[in-house]
Amino acid sequence: MFGRGTIATLYGWALEKAGHQVDFYVRPGRSATLGSTVDLRIRDGRVRRGAPVDHRWPITLREELAAGHDYDLIVLSVNHDQLDEAVDFLSTRVGDASVLMFGNVWAEPSAVVSRLPADQVVWGFPGGGGGFTGSTLRGGVVKNIFMGFCEGSNRTERYQAVRALFQDAGFSVSEQPDFRTWLWIHFIMDAGLLTQGLAVGGQARLVASRKAVKQSVLLVREMIPLVKARGGTPGGGAALLTRVPAGLLGFLLHRLLAGKNLYSFIMEEVERAGHMTREGAGLYARDVLAEARRIGFPLPRLAALETVFAA
Repeated sequence: MFGRGTIATLYGWALEKAGHQVDFYVRPGRSATLGSTVDLRIRDGRVRRGAPVDHRWPITLREELAAGHDYDLIVLSVNHDQLDEAVDFLSTRVGDASVLMFGNVWAEPSAVVSRLPADQVVWGFPGGGGGFTGSTLRGGVVKNIFMGFCEGSNRTERYQAVRALFQDAGFSVSEQPDFRTWLWIHFIMDAGLLTQGLAVGGQARLVASRKAVKQSVLLVREMIPLVKARGGTPGGGAALLTRVPAGLLGFLLHRLLAGKNLYSFIMEEVERAGHMTREGAGLYARDVLAEARRIGFPLPRLAALETVFAA
């Protein structure tokens, strides 16, 4: 696992529990700060209704990744603004491992991984979240993860092996043929929710307000044509966002976010950990708006909120 972040820890725990050896690569000097255990206070969505897990988990941290290592898989799940640095580091240390790209991407996916061996890259996306407070991780995973294909990738033996790895660990895999567009749609959905959350004073206030959730839907709806303008092919769920009345979508999304379910629990823990700062949450909207301006695509709703998320 590249880093000992939230997603790396959640899925590292699940994979180790399924019988695999899991190590965490961390920057030199970080082992002493992070410690050798993680206190898990999470919910496991692989079990019906999300079984609670309260466990002190011993972990293995590594501060070196030699070019000649014998790892089978490297899971790369970092913030999208950290991808270039992470990929640059891995470019000379991949060895024969498959590399699972496991997080948000807003740049052109093929460009993001251009320094890695193309036939060793596998694309996926997690279905979990939360946040750390010290050595305590609160959050959870849902049963489903997403995998798919970007330009030049296909159903290779490596892809099948990674898919089987997660399935054997109890996860369901939802396959997306056009993962490039899927990633961009997910990114703008995050941008819409996070921006509106900043506008109303936090995700808790967003979740509590049907009106605010509706405004999130309108922000996302405005951004969908941008995905098409930059070469994506929105369809399916994205089409529903443009055709179903925003009030109805806002109502349904509000019910999901405000309900007592695993999704709302994970969102609460993300905010509790303080991860949705103005800087972190605003980065999504800033990157979307920067791309829109680069290609001359108007986003008046998002631009009107720029003072909310500006650096």
